[in-house]
Formats: sequence, C-alpha cells, structure tokens
Amino acid sequence: MKGLVYKSTGSWYSVKSDNGDVFNCKIKGKFRLENIDSTNPVVVGDFVEFIVEDHDQQEIGIIQKVYERRNYILRRSVNLSKQTHILASNIDFLLLVITLKNPITTTSFIDRFLVSAEAYSIKTLLIFNKCDIYNEKDEVLLNSLISTYDDIGYDTIKISANTGYGIKGLEKRLSNKTIMLGGHSGVGKTSIINAIHGSLNLKVADISDQHSQGRHTTTYAELHDLDNNIKLIDTPGIKGFGLVNYEKNEITNFFPEFLKVSSKCKFNNCIHMNEPKCFVKQKVESGEISNSRYESYIQIINDDNLKHR
Repeated sequence: MKGLVYKSTGSWYSVKSDNGDVFNCKIKGKFRLENIDSTNPVVVGDFVEFIVEDHDQQEIGIIQKVYERRNYILRRSVNLSKQTHILASNIDFLLLVITLKNPITTTSFIDRFLVSAEAYSIKTLLIFNKCDIYNEKDEVLLNSLISTYDDIGYDTIKISANTGYGIKGLEKRLSNKTIMLGGHSGVGKTSIINAIHGSLNLKVADISDQHSQGRHTTTYAELHDLDNNIKLIDTPGIKGFGLVNYEKNEITNFFPEFLKVSSKCKFNNCIHMNEPKCFVKQKVESGEISNSRYESYIQIINDDNLKHR
C-alpha cells in the first residue's frame, strides 16, 4: 500500500493511504540500517510503501520502502553534529517566516536557510510577519531588509497573522502546492496556519513574559491539508541552521548575486575571501552586493563542517 507521511513523532509515523485512510506506522526493523546517514530515515512529505498488520486487534502499518525524494531541506543535527536531520521532503515551496523582534530573525539564519533551498532548487517565499507591532523605526529597517532580498530576486511578502493583513495575498501564492513552513520558535508559524485555515484551530501558547512572544507549540513536523488544495508542512521552531554536505568552493553557487558576477573574478576558483581582483568583493565594497549577505557567506565558508575539495 502506498501513502504520504503526514506526521513524524520519532518512532511513529501517521501515513495517509491513497484512499484517504490514516494509519499509525513504524519502520521495518532492519530498515534503519540501510545506508541512512540522517537521524530521521522517514520524514514528513515522504511517499512510502507499507503493509498493515494486526497487533492485539489493532492495525499497525509497517513502512518497508521510502520512494525517491524529489527534494528535501537538510540541516545539521542539533545533538549529533556529524549527522544530518531532514526537516521535510517533496516540497514545492519553502516559506521562511521572519520577524524583526519577539523574536529577532538574523540575516545569518535567513541566508543559511536560503542556501539550503538554493542547493535543492526549492523556490522560497520570505514572509515578514508581525507587521502590526512595528514602530516607525522598525518599518525603516523592515523595508531595507525586504529591499535587500527583493533586489536579489527572492519573493517577499509582509503580513500580520494576528490582524489578517496580507493573508489573502499569501493564500493566492500557495494554492495547489506542498509547502514547508520554517523559522524560529515564536515567529507565528502556527498563527499563520490558523489564519489561512481557521477551522484547524491549532494551539498557540500564551505570550512569554520574558520575551513578549508566543511560545511555539509544534514539537514534531506535521502536514496539514488547507483550503485551495494547499498541503502545508509545519516544523518545530529551530534556533540555528547548521549546513552540511557542502564543499567550500560550491557555496558561491547558492548566493545568486555572487554567481551572477563571479565569472569576472581573476581566478576561476575564487572563493571571494583573500584573492586579488575579486569582482564579488568589489561589488560588496560598492554597495551593489549587501554587506550582510557577504558576512553570512564568510560565516558559512569558515564553518568547520564544510568539506574541502
């Protein structure tokens, strides 16, 4: 029987079959050992083959095969830094939720997320949430940040999940797509889902006194069927985004504005750090490439987990 993984809770998976029935499934015992370098061999968004067995008058699904993934979003595992963790697979559109405060989303976090999306050719929409709480000074910073990513060619949108501002425009962009929703804890991912599809009424925790932000209640990745044939994968909030399985000299390929001009560097293998006559660095100095983007790039290049060719 073939099905789609809707929820992963560590050792159990909720799988919806092609005829719409939902089964609680486990992995076939030896399946865990078959050349899988990820901490989670089965992820939300996977298409799987499973059989149904009767255990004490209860039907349990046994996953026997994961079909080839069209793409996925990967990061370094938090607890096991040498292993990887796949957030979700088979994604049409990546939504990254960003807030300027309560909590702050850094440009470094944004850029690492975008590098992973670029590496697997997943289209990304940057959602700037909580626009209703920003003052005049915040608005200036927000518009400057949006302009940085607009100029590169990324899609951006300003919304407020609390007031509904921008939600209709967001829905139109997402129709008939499988979406992954990512971002820090407290940026409003669950509130955005509720704003799009209020009948789900997913729980949002009370405001944290210490940080004046909603505490994220999603503890496992889960796929939700929304209106307009939207399949939305919500993921737990993450503090950092460690990149893995990249070589230093290929990172420039995942910064579109670098890739656009890097052919004019003096050296073909220029990594835009200390090489003379680097055209990318010239563009940074002239302001044509954002300094924050270049700083993110340098941080990634200096990451000890990246491989040398």
